[in-house]
Amino acid sequence: MKIEMPNAPHRAVADCVEAQRLAEADRGTPWRKFGPYLSDRQWGTVREDYSADGEAWSYLPHDQARSKAYRWGEDAIAGFADDKLAACLGLALWNGKDPILKERLFGLTNSQGNHGEDVKELYYYVDGTPTHSYMRMLYKYPQAAFPYQDLLDTNARRSLTEREYELIDTGLFDDDRYFDVTVEYAKAGPEDVLMLITVANRGDANAPLDVLPQLWSRNTWTWSGDASLRPRLAADGVRAVTIAHPALPPMRLECDGDPELLFCDNETNQKRLYNVDAPGYFKDGINDYVVEGKAAAVNPERIGTKVAARYRLDVPAKGEAVIRVRLRRADEAHGPFVDFDAVMQTRRDECDAFYAALQAGMDDADARLVQRQAFAGMLWSKQYYGYDIRTWLAGDEAEPPPPPERRHGRNCDWQHFFSDDIFSMPDAWEYPWFAAWDLAFHCVTFALIDPAFAKAQLVLLLQSRFLHPNGQLPAYEWNFADTNPPVHALAALQIYDIDRARSGKPDLTFLRRVYHKLTLNFTWWINRQDAQDRNIFEGGFLGLDNISLFNRSGTLPEGGHLDQADGTAWAAVYALNLMRLSIELALDDHVYEDMAIKFFEHFLLIAGAVHREIGSHHDGLWDETDGFYYDLLEIPGQDAITLPVRSMVGLIPLFAVELLRGDIFEKLPDFGERVRWLFANRPELSRLVSRWNDRNSADYSLLSLMRKNRLNRVLTRMLDETEFLSSYGIRSVSKVHGAHPAVVWVQGTENRVDYEPGEGTTRLFGGNSNWRGPIWMPVNFLIVVALHRYQTFYGDDFALECPTGSGNKMKLGQIGHEIARRLTHLFLRDEHGRRPIYDDCEKMQHDPHFRDLILFYEHFHGDTGRGLGAAHQTGWTGLVALLLHPPSEIDPEMGEREAPR
Repeated sequence: MKIEMPNAPHRAVADCVEAQRLAEADRGTPWRKFGPYLSDRQWGTVREDYSADGEAWSYLPHDQARSKAYRWGEDAIAGFADDKLAACLGLALWNGKDPILKERLFGLTNSQGNHGEDVKELYYYVDGTPTHSYMRMLYKYPQAAFPYQDLLDTNARRSLTEREYELIDTGLFDDDRYFDVTVEYAKAGPEDVLMLITVANRGDANAPLDVLPQLWSRNTWTWSGDASLRPRLAADGVRAVTIAHPALPPMRLECDGDPELLFCDNETNQKRLYNVDAPGYFKDGINDYVVEGKAAAVNPERIGTKVAARYRLDVPAKGEAVIRVRLRRADEAHGPFVDFDAVMQTRRDECDAFYAALQAGMDDADARLVQRQAFAGMLWSKQYYGYDIRTWLAGDEAEPPPPPERRHGRNCDWQHFFSDDIFSMPDAWEYPWFAAWDLAFHCVTFALIDPAFAKAQLVLLLQSRFLHPNGQLPAYEWNFADTNPPVHALAALQIYDIDRARSGKPDLTFLRRVYHKLTLNFTWWINRQDAQDRNIFEGGFLGLDNISLFNRSGTLPEGGHLDQADGTAWAAVYALNLMRLSIELALDDHVYEDMAIKFFEHFLLIAGAVHREIGSHHDGLWDETDGFYYDLLEIPGQDAITLPVRSMVGLIPLFAVELLRGDIFEKLPDFGERVRWLFANRPELSRLVSRWNDRNSADYSLLSLMRKNRLNRVLTRMLDETEFLSSYGIRSVSKVHGAHPAVVWVQGTENRVDYEPGEGTTRLFGGNSNWRGPIWMPVNFLIVVALHRYQTFYGDDFALECPTGSGNKMKLGQIGHEIARRLTHLFLRDEHGRRPIYDDCEKMQHDPHFRDLILFYEHFHGDTGRGLGAAHQTGWTGLVALLLHPPSEIDPEMGEREAPR
C-alpha cells in the first residue's frame, strides 16, 4: 500500500548501528532510559502553581526558580536525565558580570511579552539519534551582562502592533563578543553518559567564563516527608561524586581536569522567598557562592542532593576550551576518560551514518541540514511530564494544604489524571506540556525515525489515566477540558502506513490498541459537540485561537451558539478515519465490519447536514454564492447569521476525504451490501458526498465533503495569491480581508477580522498565537495530504490554474507538490543565500556562526515567511522533515496511496 507521505527509508537504514540499537531498545534493552528529558522551563507552569487564583505565571516566576524546589519536574540548559529525573545533568554558566548564574533559560511571561510568553535566549538543537546515544545542542552566551531588564522594559513598551524585542536585537552579538557553548552527550552504554562541553570564544579578546556542569536529583522527598527517598551525592576525592539514589544503581560522576566541587540541596530557600529562617544549603547555594561569594551557601562537608563542578576558564580570543564529564555506574572498572574521545567520535559517526542512510537520494545539502535539525529539535523536545491531579489538588502530606479555591478550579474534573511519563512536547520552553493535537502531528514525523516511540506516544495518551471516563482526551495543561481537533485517528493511520512500508508488515496490534479508545472519544465528540443532534458541530476554538469574529470558547452574544465549519469537518474526518481503521481491522477479523458500516453512515449524515442550503430551516455551512464554507451564529428566535470570514475554517472540509477500492466490497460483503443499499435508497447522499469511478481497473470510490464543483471553487480561492496562496504556503486567513475586513454587528457591537500576516493584535488566548493570516505547518501538511488523495481518484482529469489566474495548469498532486515546495522554502536558502524565516535579521542570514542554525517556529508571516511565535516549536513544524524527504523514497506523485483493499 502506498502512503500519502514518504515510504520506507533507504534499506541501508536498517543496517546502521543506531537502527540496531533501536531494535535492541524495542526488545527491552534500556537505551532510551537516559535522554534529554529535562524541561527548558518548569517555572510558570500549571503543575507548579499552588495559588488560589490560578495565575501560574506569577505564582512561580523566573526570579524565584533558582531558589524554589520544583514539585513535579526539573528544568535546565542542555538537560539530560533518566526517565524519572533521579539523576539530572545540566549546564550552568557565569560570565563574571551577570547578577545570577545562567542555569535556566530566561523569558517573558504571558503578561510581560507584547505578544504573550516568549523565551529570550539564543539556543539551537542541532543533532541527535532516536535512542539518544548521541545528542548535540548549542547555547549562545553574551560576554557582556545578560540584558534581563532591557528585555523586560523594551517589550513592556511595545504595543500589539509592534514586533517582539529579541535578544539578537539588543546588539550584544554585533561585535561577536559572545561564547558558543556546545554540549554533546554520548552513551557508552544505557547507563553510561558522556558529557562534552566545548566553549568557543567568538570575540577578538580573551574572556573569562565559569562553566559548571551540574548534577542533581528531582526532589521527591520533601513532599512526603519520607527520608528514605532522599538521595546522597558525596565527593569522592577532588574530581568525582558518588550517587546513592533509591531509584538508581550506585553511580559516579567523574570530572576531567581540576574543578571545584560545590554541594547544596535541591530544596527551597525559605529565607529568600518567604523570610522564614531555616538551616540548610539550598537550591540557590551554588549561585550564591559563585556570584555573590557566599562561602556559607555551599556545604563544606561536600555532600548534598545537588552538585556543580566549577571550571574557571580564560578562553582565548577566537579559541576554544573543552570540559569532559561522565556519569556511569559505580562498578565500571576502566578509567572514565581513557575511551571518552573514542566513544564520542564513534557516536558522532553512527549518527552521521544513520542520517546518511535515511537521506539517501537527497541531493540538496541544505535540505539535508534542515531535515536533520528538524529531527534533532523533535528529539530534544522529549520531556518527563509528572502530574497527579488528585495529589495536586489535595496537597502533600508534609506541606501546607493548598487554598480551598483550587478544588473547584482548573482541571478539578480530571482527578483520574496521572502522568509519570516521557512525552513529546510542542516547545520545551513555551509549551513544556503535551497538547493533544500537537502530539498527534509529532508522532507522524517520529514514525520516520522511531516508529516504536511514535506508536507508544499515541497509545499513551489514550490510556485510562489520561482519557477521561466520558471519552474526552485531555487537551493541554491550562485546560484539559478544552477541545482540540480530533486528529489521533488520522495520525494512527499515517504511522501505520509509514511503519508498514518500512517493515513490510501491518501492525494490527497497534491499530487495535488505539481503535477501541478512539471509538470512545468519537462518541464523546458526537454527544458533546453536536448538542442539537443535527450533525452540525461546535467545538470551541479548536486550536485556531483568534481566527473567528468571537472567542469561540467563550459566551457568545444573546445566548447564541456556533455551527462550526471546522468542527463539523473534523467530525467528518474522524468518521472517515475510523471507517478506514475499521476496514483495516475487518480484513483480518470480520467483527469490525459492522463498525466500518457505522462510521461510513455517520460520515454520510454529517456530509448531508453540511450542504443544506443557507437560509433553510436547518442551515448548512456551504455558501453557494461565495463558494466557501462559513461558521453560522445561531441566536434563539432569529435567523442564523453567516460569519463571512474566509479562513482556514472554510478549508478544513478539504481534509475529509477517503478512498475505497472496488474490491473492498467483495472482501467485506456486509459492508458492500450496506453501501449499495444506501446509494440505491438515499440518492441525495450519493450526490452530495461521493463519486463512483469505473474508468479503470482500480474502480475507486471517493468519499469527500466536496464533489468536483465544490472542490474546484474552494481550490480556486485557496490558490489565489490575492487570497490564501502565499509564497510560503497557505495563509490561515484570506489576504482579501486586508482591504475588506470581515465585519458582523451583534447587539450594537462591531466584530471584525482583518488580515494580519504577522503578530496578532488581539489578546484572545493570551495573544501569543495568531491565526488571522500567518502560515501554520500542520494544516498546510493536511492540505498537501488531501490533494494527493484527490489526485489518486481524479488522475489527469482534474487540473487547475496554480496560482489562480496564472494560466499555469497543474494536476492536484502537482499542486500538492507546489505547496510543499513553498513550505520547505521557508527554511531553505534562496538564490541570495537568505532563509525567509530570518527575514531582515542580517546576523542570522549571513554570519557563518548563525546562518546554518535553524529555528522551527510556531507559525510564519503570511507575506514574508518570517518566523513567529514559539521559536523552537519543533513539534508540528517538524513536519517539514516529511515534506523534505528524498524523492527516491516517495511515490512519483508524492504520495498517491492506494485505498484500503
